[in-house]
Amino acid sequence: MMRENISICMASYNGKEFIKEQISSIISQLIPGDELIIVDDGSKDNTVQIINAFKCDYIKTYENPTNIGYVKTFEKALSLSKNSFICLTDQDDIWIEDRLNKLYKTMKNEKTMLVASNFQVDNKSDNKVNFLKLKTQNSKHYFGNIKRIFLGKSAYYGCTMMLDGQLLKSILPFPKYIEAHDLWIAMNANILKSIHHLSDDTLIYNVHQNNTSLKKRSFIKKIKTRYYFCKALIDILKRINN
Repeated sequence: MMRENISICMASYNGKEFIKEQISSIISQLIPGDELIIVDDGSKDNTVQIINAFKCDYIKTYENPTNIGYVKTFEKALSLSKNSFICLTDQDDIWIEDRLNKLYKTMKNEKTMLVASNFQVDNKSDNKVNFLKLKTQNSKHYFGNIKRIFLGKSAYYGCTMMLDGQLLKSILPFPKYIEAHDLWIAMNANILKSIHHLSDDTLIYNVHQNNTSLKKRSFIKKIKTRYYFCKALIDILKRINN
């Protein structure tokens, strides 16, 4: 299957340890017309220099003048995308061969606006971690998927996602209060009844001491997260109705 062009969106910050290997795994899968948009959020190490050393026409690098956080940085990257299909990626993973083609074929075959996959884990930390897995049979269990997000038991990670550019109309701009862009995107797709769970692993998820998504939250933080979930649900419904 000949595929259409894809925009890859990455947010980088102090990523010198992993970003070179990650970029290499991405650009090996790109074709003319694709783009890798990297927005750096004020790295204090040599992340930007590593990116620029690639001298690759696929790569488009932007630097935030001040640190705005990874959620807003991903929002900026998405807003800069030019192609009809968009793939999110973190700076510290490794793409498995043929990842892009697999996600693209799944989107076309399932006629859906969002595909999210599973991943392999490479644990470089001293902590034991257990990740939930997406199940293909739950793809159309939209209410159940949303309920799992509310309970903090979902398996949605931005780094596993590919979306149709049409979904940007619903998800952008991100509300200022959201704490996780991937859950916001997944909520939108579930409410729109346009999501597919790909059970295959499409990347290697590096677990290390600085993973933002794995930091434990206090009880108060969890309560606030539930409040923001309800607020997000209302805002999504308003956007759809408008």
